[in-house]
Amino acid sequence: MHVQEWLDTVPAAAVYAVVALVIGLESLGVPLPGEIVLVSAALLSSQHGGVNPVVLGACATAGAVVGDSIGYAIGRKGGRPLLAWLGAKFPRHFSEGHIATAERSFEKWGMWAVFFGRFVALLRIFAGPLAGVLHMPYWKFLTANLLGGIAWAGGTTAVIYYVGVVAESWLKRFSWLGLVLAVLIGLTSMLVIKRKSKRAAHETAETKTDAEPAVAAE
Repeated sequence: MHVQEWLDTVPAAAVYAVVALVIGLESLGVPLPGEIVLVSAALLSSQHGGVNPVVLGACATAGAVVGDSIGYAIGRKGGRPLLAWLGAKFPRHFSEGHIATAERSFEKWGMWAVFFGRFVALLRIFAGPLAGVLHMPYWKFLTANLLGGIAWAGGTTAVIYYVGVVAESWLKRFSWLGLVLAVLIGLTSMLVIKRKSKRAAHETAETKTDAEPAVAAE
């Protein structure tokens, strides 16, 4: 049973709660498939009269904004030790290379890194905690977080819902293609971030190597 089939077996209120919870936890910093759950629920809303797409989009947006804000507060309080702890617990997602790549994005783009990070799988996990660690002013973070949450959650829900309405009969037989597309987009984003993180880790290692002889000479 895939995600959409499972969502189809529970009441509409539970669908809203699951979407908000999963997206909220992902935004907080927990590696979860928020995008897949949202796409599945949006497809369900186009085929199931009990699931309102407007309420679904609002719940997804609320989960994204609240989760990111909690992640920001945790990151601001935990600081660098938090990133080290996350790296030990989730080395695949919070490796030194990933963190270095995300930090460079924040230093270069600031608020835009939070906004556009909502559309990239790994940056969705980093955005809140890292913004807190880097002490980004909360009003800037909240503005970018709110706009990004509305654009991503609301936009994704609207697009998938209307695609489902237009092609309802086709999607009833091949709805898994929507999930495959979401997974492929997510994997592509992860591969791009992974490649950048490896390059960042390599550059960091080279910098440390170059610095060691200088320290020894002193």
